[in-house]
Amino acid sequence: MPYIGLPDYAHGSAERLGVLLVNLGTPDDPHPPAVRRFLAEFLWDPRVIETPRWLWWLILHGVILRIRPSRSSHAYRQIWTEAGSPLMRHSRELAQRLQESLDPSVMVELAMTYGSPSIASGLRRLRDAGVRRLLVLPLYPQYSGTTTASVFDRVTAELQRWRWLPEVRFVNEYHDDPAYIAAIVASIAAHWQLHGRRHLLFSFHSTPKRYLLAGDPYHCQCRKTARLITEQLQLTPADWSISFQSRVGREEWLRPYTDELLVDYAGGKQLDLDVVCPGFAADNLETLEEIEIRNRELFLGKGGKSYHYIPALNASDDHVELMSQLVKRHMQGWTVQTDPAAKEASKVRALQAGAPR
Repeated sequence: MPYIGLPDYAHGSAERLGVLLVNLGTPDDPHPPAVRRFLAEFLWDPRVIETPRWLWWLILHGVILRIRPSRSSHAYRQIWTEAGSPLMRHSRELAQRLQESLDPSVMVELAMTYGSPSIASGLRRLRDAGVRRLLVLPLYPQYSGTTTASVFDRVTAELQRWRWLPEVRFVNEYHDDPAYIAAIVASIAAHWQLHGRRHLLFSFHSTPKRYLLAGDPYHCQCRKTARLITEQLQLTPADWSISFQSRVGREEWLRPYTDELLVDYAGGKQLDLDVVCPGFAADNLETLEEIEIRNRELFLGKGGKSYHYIPALNASDDHVELMSQLVKRHMQGWTVQTDPAAKEASKVRALQAGAPR
């Protein structure tokens, strides 16, 4: 694999600290061709689908990409706005507000694991801006090989092509970080203050059960997040429950399934619900179309009386503060040379030693 050189590097150039803020991604538009391109990249990732490549290629290209793009396109059109994808809009606003909260020596760049802006392009923009110390911050509170590890794979795949690597730190997860828990608690409490309080359902994105059995900690971290939140809200076991959404295919995924639980509750067990999805940093297809629209219709249509979705943290003040705390904590001990005289002296010494002008 060829290395990418740095032909435009010049001694004495300003150095910066960098943050690569990474979310999952979104199609460029809600129409079937764009959705198909996005799904083809997303679903081909071996971290997402752990199936022998030859077999999965046949299934993906022979069946899924012939059927699912039109269905997903319809779902995306339900939530698309004039400003584009909600996930992209909220992620960009979060990145911008995070940038404003940090020292000017720190540069924040937003990237997506799938689609654009890509992780590779984000890393190159940081490199071109003089970033020599890099913090990678995936927007996944709970670690999973299907999400966080995919970011790691793509970051390292790009860095393998570089001759001069930056110093790199990587945030694996923050599922029990006090600031994260406090932000979710404050969001729920604010919702209750405006709309009243109902039974609280935590809905996390699901994964195949075999991933848990193979050692993925995601399931345990989701449950810990929910437990810590309910402890701060002083809820009893009867006041809340947990479920897992967005399963596909026929194999068993993490249980209980959100849609099945909603049908069960609507039959008389819990007729009034608040649903929160703490695993999603920004609202997206799974929260807005699946939870807020489709599952609301399912619950109310089966006999439920009231149903409220509590939005993701998005670019709220508490979320920006959480991200800022994570960045500052993980960047502890990192400094950059900001003295113009020292930089000029370095440049002079390099030129005297024969460096190209």
